[in-house]
Amino acid sequence: MMLSDPIYLVIVDDDTLRSTISKGRPGTAMSAFAQKGGGMLTDDQINAVIHGIRERCSKPKALGGDIAPPSAAKSLGDAGRREPVYVSYCSSCHGTNGSAGPKAGSIVDKAYLSLITDQGLRTIVITGLPDFNAPDWRNNVPGHPMTDQEITDVVALLASQRPTGTTASSLAATSPGGAH
Repeated sequence: MMLSDPIYLVIVDDDTLRSTISKGRPGTAMSAFAQKGGGMLTDDQINAVIHGIRERCSKPKALGGDIAPPSAAKSLGDAGRREPVYVSYCSSCHGTNGSAGPKAGSIVDKAYLSLITDQGLRTIVITGLPDFNAPDWRNNVPGHPMTDQEITDVVALLASQRPTGTTASSLAATSPGGAH
């Protein structure tokens, strides 16, 4: 799904794509394709797949002149800003407490949050989910794209809702490059 998303391809680097294709995503249908991971592709073939994805799916004008936030957070979420940022950018779709709203389902479901890393959450906030008409970081509030810090704050709020004992580092340890 995301490997063909032009906005995702703007924010993701080749090393992340290489890791995802080579090692797969444990716990998902995305299996490892590298020979050293049990797949059938050589490193050169994986590089060719990355080149092909970029050539076929990248759209240089996908951002329309906007500059995408960095794919990785540069700081920690600000506890004082988490709630107001969520209310401003997310509550109109997901409801005031995130358990479901008029346009979208729950984003605080414990099972969902236990399966997705902070990086995966950040990626979804930045790219949106086009297949579900979920807006990207630019389109939650017309004329006011989310800043890098606001994205980080929303991710921190969602991550704080994970079941006890589930952390981003434990999720990342089982999923190369973080679950997307």
